Amino acid sequence: MTLIQVQNPGMFTTVQDIGRYGYGALGVSASGAADPIAVRLGNLLVGNAEHAAALEMTLLGGNFLFPEGGLVALTGSEFGATLDGAPMPMWTACRVKPGHTLRTGPTRSGARCYLSVRGGISVPLFLGSSSTHILSGLGGLEGRQLKKGDVLTIGDATSGDADEGRSLPVGVLERVRPRKTLRATVAPQTNEFPPGSVQAFYEGPYLVTEESNRMGLRLQGAALDTLHAGHMITEGVSLGAIQVPAGGQPIILFVEQQTTGGYPKIANIISADLPSVGQLRPRDEIRFEHVDAATAHNLIREQENFLRHVAVLER
Repeated sequence: MTLIQVQNPGMFTTVQDIGRYGYGALGVSASGAADPIAVRLGNLLVGNAEHAAALEMTLLGGNFLFPEGGLVALTGSEFGATLDGAPMPMWTACRVKPGHTLRTGPTRSGARCYLSVRGGISVPLFLGSSSTHILSGLGGLEGRQLKKGDVLTIGDATSGDADEGRSLPVGVLERVRPRKTLRATVAPQTNEFPPGSVQAFYEGPYLVTEESNRMGLRLQGAALDTLHAGHMITEGVSLGAIQVPAGGQPIILFVEQQTTGGYPKIANIISADLPSVGQLRPRDEIRFEHVDAATAHNLIREQENFLRHVAVLER
């Protein structure tokens, strides 16, 4: 049995795959990787199926000992990783020798770095997914973030093949680079905001605040007026919805969102830009750009077609 020993878990590290979908009516949000593109590409590099579970590290990475070695890849944001003391490249399949330690530090770019390992992280499935849902304590490793002394099991490599040195072409990385201008469509209550508020939302910059997590990102910027005065009858809400509570400061509902809410929504971030939300850090400045539904559909189709045809470079 191949293992990973957690010597230092970092600030907030969890087991995540690409999420569990279809259970919103039961009050269970999708969870999953905040940047699913990074997980999918990491799995591609090490020869896994795209839904295999990986480790998601937030802002400050951890240290992981591989007693029996393994094939790994780091994707997402740069966390200054070293492998047994030597710098480890991003977006490249690297061989970890038995007894060596992978160390990651504080972020040098976005919010999250992903550690994919050949065979995936093996944890019991909950509703068909390995993803950790922290707020409900479900999935992942005992429904929680990792802690020092945890031992993770690596699954059996049952599909594909891979070897050390596989990497992604530069053009791929340019296509998946996180955006700071997030595209959004209308939401159910967009027309119930005064025109001046909608204009201010799309014109002004917003800062991501420290009170942000996987459930939602609280923003600070132009206060938005609403005819509901920040309250309305509770209804279902979607991933990427932008609620405006009393006080007028928007909140982006994210992967561990509540599935219902009683605040009006001014916009909804398009699916193609949700991975960019997962790489936002506190104090990052963002803007919003309006697109129509047809454009949103075309952008996610283009993104999925691109990802399906990504090839790796063999050393």
